[in-house]
Amino acid sequence: MLIELDEGYSFGLGLFETILLYKGKPVFLDEHLVRINKAIIDLGLNIDKLEKDEVFQYLNKNKNTLEYDVLKIVLSEKNRLFLKREYTYTEKDYQKGFSLNISKVRRNENSIFTFHKTLNYGDNILEKRKSKKLGYDEPIFLNSKNQITEGATSNIFMVVEDKIYTPKLSCGLLNGIVRQYIISNYDVIESGIDLEFLNNTDEIFLTNSLFGIMSVSNLEKKIFKSQKLGKNILQNYKKYLGNI
Repeated sequence: MLIELDEGYSFGLGLFETILLYKGKPVFLDEHLVRINKAIIDLGLNIDKLEKDEVFQYLNKNKNTLEYDVLKIVLSEKNRLFLKREYTYTEKDYQKGFSLNISKVRRNENSIFTFHKTLNYGDNILEKRKSKKLGYDEPIFLNSKNQITEGATSNIFMVVEDKIYTPKLSCGLLNGIVRQYIISNYDVIESGIDLEFLNNTDEIFLTNSLFGIMSVSNLEKKIFKSQKLGKNILQNYKKYLGNI
């Protein structure tokens, strides 16, 4: 695979989407296309719009029989890459739940790159690796105002007395595809959330396009006794996948 050097690979001025394939079908493909094509416009990138036909042309040439698989699409000025990789989340992950820690790196809620899925992804990867070394699954970022924003590869939801809360977009976070699904199907309060509120929640769950909904077992030393709502939402999400 020949890649040409351009602004995407020189300066990070490129985009990517990671899409779940369920029984060969791309989940939330329309939403992924809307997001990446909006980013092309918002960032003023010299990249052609991503079309649905391109995605299916690749998938039709690269079929398999796995229940879950992953499609990654990378766009830059001179490159359009379609790559498939193994789905790595297991039933054990869902049973155990994720373990979280708070990153010392701050999200910049004033940067346009915070709100788009660009090739400027170093903070996410390095902090994720650091968390893994410390025995955690996912770091959570605060912004410059010490408000909760998101995880390295996920959006975060909190449950207090059966009410669901999540940080509002202006706090500095990516508007995740499954985040949009949750907000569209459940009563969710979007607001500025501080660390004290996070530490006093009854339950936390995360979302992303690959694992869908992942309950949280602990935030550093705080153990969450309940994973009930997150797991109920996960079961409903699996039913949704079964009907696509």
